[in-house]
Amino acid sequence: MDKTRQFTLNQDAPDEMRQVMNAVYAALREKGYNPINQIVGYLLSEDPTYITTHNNARSLIRRIDRDELLQEMVRNYLLG
Repeated sequence: MDKTRQFTLNQDAPDEMRQVMNAVYAALREKGYNPINQIVGYLLSEDPTYITTHNNARSLIRRIDRDELLQEMVRNYLLG
């Protein structure tokens, strides 16, 4: 029996995730951080201190399910 986990994504989730990630990216940039490095650090560790509290970015990113975000990122990377 196959034990592979399957994820399903709410149809509106990608748009909401994009808005949140754009806001987080902008907040990190405004504070002088390298947004890509900080977001990757957060995704790998799930440590919210990688994300600034500036403009409520830390609270925003914690609203997104990390597994769903990674799924959407992989889908966009592979399918463009």
